Amino acid sequence: MLTDRGTWLNFKNRADLKVLVEGDAKLFNQYGVMVVNPAKHAHVKQADAQKFVDWIVSANGQAAIAAYKIGGESVFFPNAGK
Repeated sequence: MLTDRGTWLNFKNRADLKVLVEGDAKLFNQYGVMVVNPAKHAHVKQADAQKFVDWIVSANGQAAIAAYKIGGESVFFPNAGK
């Protein structure tokens, strides 16, 4: 089974599986956020979307991401400042 950390922690190892590889740069799974182009998708609420993007990359948004844990373990590692 190949999975990300969040899924693994949520799964709670119900099948007695073992983590074989973690921490390798090749497994880096970058998330991103962007506003969809309203010229191509007229239903997009551009102002609301931009507020969300601005919050996600803000200090408060990054702190919220860092604080999210499953079973006491961090799942996401914010890096908007990089």
